Amino acid sequence: MVRPDIKPGAIFPDYELADHDGNVHSLAELQGSIPMVLHLSRGGYCPKEQRFMRRLVSAYPDFRVAHTRIVSISTDDQLNTNEFRDALGAEWPFLSDPDRLVQQDLEIQEYTDPVHDPMIPHTFVLEPGLTIFSVYIGYWFWARPTLEELHLDLRAVMQKIRRDYDPTAPGLREAWERRERELFLVEPSDGAPIRYTEGDRVGVKR
Repeated sequence: MVRPDIKPGAIFPDYELADHDGNVHSLAELQGSIPMVLHLSRGGYCPKEQRFMRRLVSAYPDFRVAHTRIVSISTDDQLNTNEFRDALGAEWPFLSDPDRLVQQDLEIQEYTDPVHDPMIPHTFVLEPGLTIFSVYIGYWFWARPTLEELHLDLRAVMQKIRRDYDPTAPGLREAWERRERELFLVEPSDGAPIRYTEGDRVGVKR
């Protein structure tokens, strides 16, 4: 079982790890200001991970247009992390934790596999600020979240954090007409908010 304080409503630890290219990032840096799905993986050797990750790869265009990031962490070294990511054709950051910092800190050593010594797989849906919305323990494959479950979780997160979730809500049209554009801006899955202009009108590309 994951450390007892790692539960919905808590802040997930802001680990700093090297990615598939060897560049060090913190989770907060990778998340930015938008929701994020964080998957703690056994690594590329596991057929369950291969299958689960391929589902995420197939759905990744949905995450991009929905302003949601994905990040994976495994105990693979950088070479195996990079090769697994390339083999999948994944586009999101894969972080490497061969020293098992995350495994030990979260108390999720998979003791039933002393050969590989991986983490017990977990998938977290995180609100902005690394706030935990939901947790899935993926030791067994059917315990992992389906894409439909992730969709429902992320819908609830967006409804919670976006004041413009329903653009017909009272006051939003008036805010737009007052040119309070920051209310409608959102960070895309990669890069800075995209603004467009047309004549004297300014909007947001979603």
